[in-house]
Amino acid sequence: MEQGEGDADLTAGPAAAIILTQSWCPQWKAMKAYLAEVEAAVSGVKIYYAEYDIEDWKDLEREAFMTFKEDHFNNREIPYVRYYRNGVFAAESNYVAAEGFIARLGG
Repeated sequence: MEQGEGDADLTAGPAAAIILTQSWCPQWKAMKAYLAEVEAAVSGVKIYYAEYDIEDWKDLEREAFMTFKEDHFNNREIPYVRYYRNGVFAAESNYVAAEGFIARLGG
């Protein structure tokens, strides 16, 4: 939250995705089920996710994180995905099928 963007270590490499969601979301459950397919299709991809309704964050309140996600990225939907190519922000989406996820990563 302090940087306003994913940590450079997380987004470095040929392709990365950061997913911000809540564990109960049916669309997130569908996406989570195909992440192994994405990892097989996109060489060197790194995928990170935060299910912020169940995270055990000691110094960060869930409400503060949710407000940051909604206001900073101007997105109130879940799951919310940020895609990076070669360490640079490339796209964002909410729920997409596996093919759309792979395409946004450049695969």
